Amino acid sequence: MNRTPASDARSRVHVAGVVTAVVGMTSSFAVVLAGLTAVGASPGQAASGLLALCVLQGLGTILLAQRHRTPVVLAWSTPGAALLAAAGAVDGGWSAAVGAFALTGLLLLATAAIPALGDAVARIPAPIAQAMLAGVLVPLCLTPVLALVARPLLVAPVVLVWVVVLALRPRLAAPAAIGVALVVALVAGMRDGGITGPFLPHLEWTTPGLSWAAVVGIAVPLWIVTMAAQNVPGAAVLASFGYRAPWRESLTVTGAATVLGAPFGGHALNLAAISAALSAGPDGGADTTRRWLAARSAGVTYLVLALFSASLTAVVLGAPGDLLVAAAGLALLGTLGSSLNAAVSSPVGREAAVVTFVVAVSGITLGGVGAAFWALLAGLAVHGALLLTHRRERPVPSTASPDAPAAR
Repeated sequence: MNRTPASDARSRVHVAGVVTAVVGMTSSFAVVLAGLTAVGASPGQAASGLLALCVLQGLGTILLAQRHRTPVVLAWSTPGAALLAAAGAVDGGWSAAVGAFALTGLLLLATAAIPALGDAVARIPAPIAQAMLAGVLVPLCLTPVLALVARPLLVAPVVLVWVVVLALRPRLAAPAAIGVALVVALVAGMRDGGITGPFLPHLEWTTPGLSWAAVVGIAVPLWIVTMAAQNVPGAAVLASFGYRAPWRESLTVTGAATVLGAPFGGHALNLAAISAALSAGPDGGADTTRRWLAARSAGVTYLVLALFSASLTAVVLGAPGDLLVAAAGLALLGTLGSSLNAAVSSPVGREAAVVTFVVAVSGITLGGVGAAFWALLAGLAVHGALLLTHRRERPVPSTASPDAPAAR
């Protein structure tokens, strides 16, 4: 059967959507599971969270792409998951963490309804926000190094494949590393007696609680990171290909989906950034008016991938030596590099960004609140002090003559 150019174009669009979802999920689902388990989720609750996120981001992507005829793709907050992994358990345990997820969704909804909240996030200096993200990512990015030293025979194939594919097809490096890690984990599991756990997708309800530590240690940093490191770049990616993101509706959909998914373990949803380029860019086809079909296909693919949420969770949590988390750490190296660059690229106020980064990396916990919140607070304090000092040192215009030029 002969294929026409039109049918080839349609196939390319749908393949781009499938690749978008597969790359988006395989490159970071291990980070999501690491974050959920770090704040107290059981294996069943972590699997439930992964399922909820896959289903909700799939449905949200289909809705927004179909409604606006724009290649809008939603994703879970990977930086947010890294933040959870760094934060660890908070007062109130898993129930309080779930309450913090729901509060994050409410903050996203409020941001859509109240522009001043979005302006408040925008007023946080980008170097400080990026420094906080970089500090949160460092522990996960160290995992490949530590795992390679501890279990070289298991981890070396993963690192080798990542390096080779990174040199040939950078976008596929993370999925390739995760794929090899899954194979190694399965082989190791069979050798050690098999991987146990529920393999059928399921949802587990947790009644949300809340604690002050969860609010300031999870909800507020999760909201800021999701806005600054996912939603804003996601809209920028679409703009770079000539599309305008339906900003308020996207925040409304992701906020509502986050609130809905929170009791089942989903931490946060947002606009996709890096993976969105696979649908919105040239890979989505030559006809820019039809690339929204790639996004819709990505949404459908997420619904299919949701069927594997429990089995993936069982493999990841049963893998020896944080093998899958080490592979995910490799996937986050690019994000760490760009965050560090954005944090210190400008010499103006660099000290505030460095203070933010150092505090975030420290992993301190004060009053039951994790390092991300204190890093943000410390960075803003130093930033404010620097601003005040510079204002005092600014030359005062001479008043000797009304014609004297203003100081610049």
